[in-house]
Amino acid sequence: MNLNATLFAQFVVFFILALFTMKFVWPPLMKALDERAQKIADGLAASDRGKAEMAAAEKRIQIELTAAREEVQKRISDAEKQAQVVADQVKQSAQAEAARIIEQAKADAEQQTIQAREALRAEVAALAVKGAEQILKREVNATAHADLLKQLAVEL
Repeated sequence: MNLNATLFAQFVVFFILALFTMKFVWPPLMKALDERAQKIADGLAASDRGKAEMAAAEKRIQIELTAAREEVQKRISDAEKQAQVVADQVKQSAQAEAARIIEQAKADAEQQTIQAREALRAEVAALAVKGAEQILKREVNATAHADLLKQLAVEL
């Protein structure tokens, strides 16, 4: 056995195996690696897009939350204003009703005062007639002297 021939045979087999590998094994392997690299790159790009979309969505959410808070504050403010208006209307209505009741009470008091004066005049007139009757010791006819009694009531 010759060492050079063995070495040469091993070199030829190695060269054939290298050509076979470069021709039939290496291209599908590289294609698979390239596809895998592309999938990884696509996944990273999708991840970046997802992060960007998430950030944009968070901004939109914050804007909408701010708008909703402002709307709620506006509605609360409007409700408070309307409650104040209603309270003022109720207050004015109550004051008007109180003034009306006071005026009615004053009118009733005035009417009762007039009636009391009339009753008092009538009593004074009756007492005056009785006093005059006793002074004169004779009976005074109230119907006969009605004009005199009316004049006396007016003077009182």
